[in-house]
Amino acid sequence: MASAKRVSDEPAFVLHSYDWSESSLILEVFTRHRGRVALAAKGVKRPTSNFRPVLLPLQPLSLSYSLGGEGNGEIHTLKGAEWVGGHVMPQGDALLSGLYLNELLMRLLARDDPYAALFDIYAGVVRVLAGQHGDAIEPVLRTFELLLLRELGHLPALNEESATLAPLAEGRRYVLVAEGGLRPALQGERAVLGAAQWQAIESALQARQAFNATLHVVAQPEAALALKPQLRALLQYHCGSPMLRTRQLMMDLQSL
Repeated sequence: MASAKRVSDEPAFVLHSYDWSESSLILEVFTRHRGRVALAAKGVKRPTSNFRPVLLPLQPLSLSYSLGGEGNGEIHTLKGAEWVGGHVMPQGDALLSGLYLNELLMRLLARDDPYAALFDIYAGVVRVLAGQHGDAIEPVLRTFELLLLRELGHLPALNEESATLAPLAEGRRYVLVAEGGLRPALQGERAVLGAAQWQAIESALQARQAFNATLHVVAQPEAALALKPQLRALLQYHCGSPMLRTRQLMMDLQSL
């Protein structure tokens, strides 16, 4: 019998885990070269397991696993896991924000579809969250949402009207909507941005250092405030029902 194919030293993050048996878990992980992968972590719930303190969300890991079946769309078997180090676990609202990002990836990424550039962006955002709190987190989340939508092909060009492909008119204001893309804002419509702001975001998204460039733009108070409801409506549209659990939790906490 041929030995099972093995993936070794794969950069990864745990997105989610759920019970598989009394002593084992199924892990949903985001890997750099293979995208979202499901792994059976056998015996990981036992107190003596070496994996137990390592397999935590929002921590950079190096994983080894054997491929099951044809190697695609299957549940593979975890063989090794090491903490890479580099930052501490985010705390408080930063932790909740990180779990929100994980839920987005769980809902939007198909298994075994690699997104190396998105993985690097996510890893950078997790490092940033480990040292951030309060209002400083919001621009980081908006930046990741924009880059995620662009990487997945769900974000239209932001320097033209989506319906007509006409360039944005100087001095006019526009709004991003789930089914229509970028369109002129209606009179009295809230959470809108001017043409110059949308053009600046588009330019930043195309920059070589897209994360830093986009963060600089969306950190402006008006941009951050207007983008939040627009991007979250667009993300929920592509995630489908039900509402993201982390978003509902954030809303519940804010209402206390």
